[in-house]
Amino acid sequence: MQKNIVYKFGLFLIMVAALVGVDQWSKYEALVKLKNGAAYPLINNILYFWYSENAGAAFGILQGKHIFFYIITLVVLIGILYLLFKLPNDSHYFLLLCCGGLIFAGALGNFIDRVIRNYVVDFIYFKPINFPIFNFADICVTVGTFLLFICLVFVYKESELEFYKK
Repeated sequence: MQKNIVYKFGLFLIMVAALVGVDQWSKYEALVKLKNGAAYPLINNILYFWYSENAGAAFGILQGKHIFFYIITLVVLIGILYLLFKLPNDSHYFLLLCCGGLIFAGALGNFIDRVIRNYVVDFIYFKPINFPIFNFADICVTVGTFLLFICLVFVYKESELEFYKK
């Protein structure tokens, strides 16, 4: 039983470390290669690398509300860790572990930016829908949240999620 706990937390930490590493590396590359430059088209009129500094959230809302973002992020990170402790040591719950890891890594990646720079480095722009510029951490949070929704609606029965109430 103890071996499964170590495996669960080890897997979670490796996943988070790898994702945060990719996030921070990609933001560093954006800072070095894109800052003060023009947008770089990956797929013309569709996908661009375009440097942006965001002191708020998506669509530029809540600009400069650093304390708010620190508190919300810490609550999310602590909440995920709490749920990770409650998660049964069973491979059946691997998808939930991955969802938590994705969301945790994305939240942590942007939190690191906010603490170090007072803004988040964004650099991916999807032009056809004029979507806000985003980054790898945002992708992690979005994919993790989407997969969590799918899991809660289609994969796990309500009775399989009772462990969170204990």
